[in-house]
Amino acid sequence: MIFPPNTAPPEPVPAPDDPVVWRDAMPDTYAATDALGRTLPGCGETGPPRAGRYVGLFYWTWHTAQARGVRTPVNVTRIVERYPEASHDLNFPLWGPLFSPHHWNEPLFGYYDTDDRWVLRRHAEMLANAGVDVIIFDNTNGTMTWKESYDVLFEVFAQARAQGVKTPKIAFLLPFSAGDNTNAQLRLLYGDIYSKNRYQNLWFYWKGKPLIMAHPDKLDVTDPVDRAILGFFTFRPGNPDYKAAGKKGEWGWLSVYPQVVYRNRDGSPEQTTVGVAQNYSAEAGLTAMNGENVFGRTYTSKGYDTRENAALLGANFAEQFEYALKVDPEFIFITGFNEWVAGRFDTWQGVTNAFPDEYNDVFSRDIEPSKGALSDCYYYQMASFIRRYKGARPPWTDNAARSIRVGSGFADWAAVPHTYYAYPGNTFARDDTGYGGIRYTDDSGRNDIAAAKVASDAVNIYFMVECAGDISPRTDERWMRLLLDTRSGEGGFCGFDYIVNRVAPGASTAVLERSAGGWNWEPAAQVRYEVEGNRLQIAVPKAALGIGGGPFTLRFKWSDNTLAAGDAMDFYLRGDTAPLGRFTYVYVSTQ
Repeated sequence: MIFPPNTAPPEPVPAPDDPVVWRDAMPDTYAATDALGRTLPGCGETGPPRAGRYVGLFYWTWHTAQARGVRTPVNVTRIVERYPEASHDLNFPLWGPLFSPHHWNEPLFGYYDTDDRWVLRRHAEMLANAGVDVIIFDNTNGTMTWKESYDVLFEVFAQARAQGVKTPKIAFLLPFSAGDNTNAQLRLLYGDIYSKNRYQNLWFYWKGKPLIMAHPDKLDVTDPVDRAILGFFTFRPGNPDYKAAGKKGEWGWLSVYPQVVYRNRDGSPEQTTVGVAQNYSAEAGLTAMNGENVFGRTYTSKGYDTRENAALLGANFAEQFEYALKVDPEFIFITGFNEWVAGRFDTWQGVTNAFPDEYNDVFSRDIEPSKGALSDCYYYQMASFIRRYKGARPPWTDNAARSIRVGSGFADWAAVPHTYYAYPGNTFARDDTGYGGIRYTDDSGRNDIAAAKVASDAVNIYFMVECAGDISPRTDERWMRLLLDTRSGEGGFCGFDYIVNRVAPGASTAVLERSAGGWNWEPAAQVRYEVEGNRLQIAVPKAALGIGGGPFTLRFKWSDNTLAAGDAMDFYLRGDTAPLGRFTYVYVSTQ
């Protein structure tokens, strides 16, 4: 097909004063230890950032009207764990109506809808921190564009970018063939978003134009609007086949191992896919997720993973990503983040009581954290693979000894050159409804952490945290905690072996505690601290942390109004943390 001249505006380049530039939080330098004890690779393992490498993540905006149409969310994992016989029982009483959405498990943020701003803000930060470049919306069904969701998401992501969050950009995957549905969506999206230059800084550009995964073949080149559309986008039509490459110029979204590689005209690899799981079997080909011998999370080409916690380890995901790393294309498409639901069919692909796309913990393909056993394991597994593909920057190294006079104001911090930026503006209250009309509220946001600094001398390590507004009184519960990981190898809580302010502080001294295993703590030292307006500083003796003379590396994290019961998931759900979730900042000193 011959395309008309380019009608798209040039890709915008952030100016030096853009918050995503000057407030760069450097999430590729974060450390993390997941629930399985796996740690993220750093620059020494990944190499420096690589130009021309991009990651797209399949993302679902469809949790809207169908959410409001459900009386009570149906959790498939909980049902089949208790009643295994229900799997292929079409009339089992706990199932919802045929064709209605059934959740494979409960998302960490509840059975949310995708116009919940509180959830969308967390998605923006989580995906930015993981290194995702673009989220690709699933518009493969009919003419539904889920405008009610994408309008809110655009607004939330744009606000997050204005506060320094380098959110993923956006693109759409339309139906898997040319025709009326694809044409209708192209015209709707072009008319509502692209022709109006709405949120242009969120558009993902590919080869000089905004990317759209759509089949343009049935557009009318003599129609002015269709002709403008044909000249506006870089088209990469979606290929539905799990094993064959399809037509030239197509891209995949999901494939079985070894995945299909989509190539440039010169034969170099342009794109491939990585899936968490596939609704496929060697015997049946395409099948429902509750069919026989399905390629679930524990599947590999060498057989199913039978290790303890195999469902958490992600062998299928790992095998596919290792292959993608070997191919080393320009773009990797990951499936997926937050599909969560599948309709229930009487029969589909020969399976009775079929759940085509999602079923339970093992036979599902989402990465977003859940309230079930999978927790956030797949999120950090994804972040780890993305780093290995794209590379990472080294953390800042402090080459000078600096003393901070805690108790004498904050002027000394002006000499510390590096700032660990956090994302302000994320402590607003939640008040929204999800599936089944469930109301979700949260007002735990209190001190909005915006930045931090660290310095050290021969005796102490000094920490400063800055909030967007004045810090609340020290008598507040779970107030301004500092968590430290000295890499002692002694375990602790989520990798942290020390904490400050778990015990309420006095007027000028706080308690440093050492982990006695998990969320059990014992006193280690009294430490000096000071609060002035929106800043807090603490001096922690090196000796109390078991740090002697010479170079050292320390991981640290600030939190406020979290960890009521020592649950790491609170790092996502309550108050504020910097960085979000299990991520930590890294301080490296040569002194």
